[in-house]
Amino acid sequence: MDRRRFLGAGLGAGALTLAGAARADQATRERFHAALVRDRALGVYADTTGSQAGAAVLSGRLPPDLQGSFYRNGPGRFELGGERYHHWFDGDGFAQRWTIAGGKVRHQGRFVATRRHTDESQAGQFLYPSFGTHVARRGFRDNDTLNAANTNLLPFHGRLYALWEGGSAHELDPETLATLGVKTWRDDLRAMPFSAHPKADPQGGMWNFGALPGASRIALYQIGAAGQVLRTALVPIARLAMVHDFAVSAKHLIFMVPPYDLVAGEGKSFLERHAWAGSGPDARPLRIVVVAKDTLAVRQEFQLPPDMVFHFGNAWEDGDCTRFDVVLHHGDVLAELGGLMAGRRPSTLQGRSETVQVCLDYASGRASTARLFGAGEFPRVMPQVVSRRHRRLALLGAGSGAVLSSVNLVDTDSGKVDGHDFGAGWQVEEHVLVPRRHARSETDGYLVGVAQDLRKGVGVMTVFDAARVADGPVVLARLPYRTPHCFHGNFLPA
Repeated sequence: MDRRRFLGAGLGAGALTLAGAARADQATRERFHAALVRDRALGVYADTTGSQAGAAVLSGRLPPDLQGSFYRNGPGRFELGGERYHHWFDGDGFAQRWTIAGGKVRHQGRFVATRRHTDESQAGQFLYPSFGTHVARRGFRDNDTLNAANTNLLPFHGRLYALWEGGSAHELDPETLATLGVKTWRDDLRAMPFSAHPKADPQGGMWNFGALPGASRIALYQIGAAGQVLRTALVPIARLAMVHDFAVSAKHLIFMVPPYDLVAGEGKSFLERHAWAGSGPDARPLRIVVVAKDTLAVRQEFQLPPDMVFHFGNAWEDGDCTRFDVVLHHGDVLAELGGLMAGRRPSTLQGRSETVQVCLDYASGRASTARLFGAGEFPRVMPQVVSRRHRRLALLGAGSGAVLSSVNLVDTDSGKVDGHDFGAGWQVEEHVLVPRRHARSETDGYLVGVAQDLRKGVGVMTVFDAARVADGPVVLARLPYRTPHCFHGNFLPA
């Protein structure tokens, strides 16, 4: 793998340039805090300082066979030196652990001590470029100087990793969440992008990728069960823009490339360099790129109408076709999420997204979709069915407006939804499916997640019986403080 060429093409010529420009600003901070006075629910996106630790107060009955660590990760620091970031995705990673043991639930959280977080804390101001905010007060050498480590928390082979799609994993102590250092899977892969959405391999180990749009390449990684690198490859993909997630079936790796043009721009953030090309007479499609696992080369490409994609559910082989679940967002939704930092919510999610099952027919070269669910996000399946045929898909749903407030388990055969809506005053985070020991079905287990009680301003861990989600949570574990809103995480049984 030509690491130097790959990194150089992605970072661009300005990587080592010192500059004085900064566009994290005081005005954004002032607008957010003025909006927060009017709408206390925006506290979900408020700045976090320091670490957290506390015991939860339980309401309901904690299942005795549910014991372990529920790891979560998301952006926590949005303000420094009187300035505020412009986009939700920019904040420094705040790792969290909900520990379930002995009939009790405890919570702890602390910032990932990345190079960026350390340097900027010492300087008392933002120094480096972020996803949606251009800051250039200090030069940087590679991806890991900019690494926010803010997207996922992955337990793997007895270790714990904080993930961010643009650079290396950071290893954390599984008990204390202390940062142990940057993880280098192999010396020649140092600082290479390693996405926040690795997928388990049924044979053991995991698959992952790293995308750098400026290089028009995706790096592929097959990691063994003991953490060793088994195979790597660089796959050329033309007009590559932001690719956040992928799906893995028994034979294929599946990527979806939204119709963005990556434009040049001195002084622009990575987000601002994305120009939507999915509208108008020259609109480009959403491309599906299928890579064969045996060759690590592109097998075939497909097209769908122009949409944006963040997250996949699962993928499996169905005869001569491959099927997978994905949430499609209609139009350019990336920039809309930036308004949250100034206290502006997107007007609505209704009609802007839908969850579908895609069928790739290799013989005809056509892709087709079948609707599974309406506006929602964060699809997950039981860990034992990854890359195989599944019949249940967990995902969040939108209530009225732009807030995700419901937890749902969808039957992918019948379309029947077993769901619970927390209603107004709540905002839910990703929920994960946790099988019971020796589970005999995809509903033989629990649906575990976090919900923000917006009225009281506190974080709450939620547990549902996966066979009866509509009955509501079997237990709520309520903290006495707000927890930073997380993106992704995983449950590690005791």
